[in-house]
Amino acid sequence: MGLHCYYHYYLLMMLVLVTGYAESQPIFHPFNHTDLQAAISDMRTKSYYGFAMLLQMLNGTSQPSSSLTFLMPDDRELSTSAIAADEIEDFLLSHAIPMPLYFNDLSHFPTGTLVPSGISTKMIRIHNRGRGDFFVNNAQIVSANVCLGSVIKCHGIDAIIEYDA
Repeated sequence: MGLHCYYHYYLLMMLVLVTGYAESQPIFHPFNHTDLQAAISDMRTKSYYGFAMLLQMLNGTSQPSSSLTFLMPDDRELSTSAIAADEIEDFLLSHAIPMPLYFNDLSHFPTGTLVPSGISTKMIRIHNRGRGDFFVNNAQIVSANVCLGSVIKCHGIDAIIEYDA
């Protein structure tokens, strides 16, 4: 097989692993509190205060697994959204991929690739036209690799993720 075939095989295997992993693992459960605090600290450092606050609001009820990538709308976008207290966990899950992925990992997925969100019935479609033009559904990644101090990964996006009904 040529190098191109190995690359496609790698992408296919990665997608199978991500999809199987998403179906088999609970997304929110108690875990290392230090990782969550480190991720929240990284979010605040890059001015994602609203998303950090939503994570803290779950404190004591549920917390994200350490195997996540969060796709974080900026504070301006969050301020336009009405999120009820009983909807916070679903909101965060709809903005998560159940696997820790740096932007470099995401950038290997070609346009049209579907990856699972934290909600098993919702998939995220990748639109990959390079680092400056990379979308997840309707939201562009505008700040890559925000969370670096923990196993939780996160990237800033310019909109709240929308899903087809």
